[in-house]
Amino acid sequence: MNLTVLPADLKKQIENEKTDFSIKAQRKQPLNKSLGGLLIGILMCAFMSLFIYGFLGPLFKNEETHFKSNGVPVTASLDDLGELIVPGGIICLLTLAGIYVIINSIYSLFQKGGYFVGTETRLIQFQNGKTVSTDWEQFTGNVKIKARNNFGNLEFELRTGKMESRKNNTDKFVPDIIYVSGIENVYEIEKKCRARIKENDPTPAAVLN
Repeated sequence: MNLTVLPADLKKQIENEKTDFSIKAQRKQPLNKSLGGLLIGILMCAFMSLFIYGFLGPLFKNEETHFKSNGVPVTASLDDLGELIVPGGIICLLTLAGIYVIINSIYSLFQKGGYFVGTETRLIQFQNGKTVSTDWEQFTGNVKIKARNNFGNLEFELRTGKMESRKNNTDKFVPDIIYVSGIENVYEIEKKCRARIKENDPTPAAVLN
């Protein structure tokens, strides 16, 4: 299950290895992930716009704005912005964060996928001249498949990741994910990957549909 043409730099890296498959993904990440990020960014900006209008709106009309700081009533104006610097800075920072999420999500919508090559020992990702090689033993065996007519997406869970703090609860480990999005023969690719993962890890794989 191989492509007829691979980048020369990628060919050099795998020339002495037996390949199970070589494919090119249509997308960098699943469409629903990009759209989800876009929605979050829009909601963030919409929420912060309420603060901007209510908190900073009077200043745009050269009027005073009133709020409380540590429970004490405070008045700020264009002539006296001292008390407004900290809360105004927080509002601007959060608004910029929302804008960043929107821009990043829009960029990801149009970001093309890279090449993926599976060998006996590793999964190789190649895009824009950059190679990321992950040994099969680094995969947990948990795989998520979303497909129709044998075309779709794969999500592979890795043993690496980071701890995520949760309020009023214990920290949660969030594993790293490798996305293979927009590929043909998705079920065959998943079977080949799962077989290699199992060879390197005796723990049974859980496939989530």
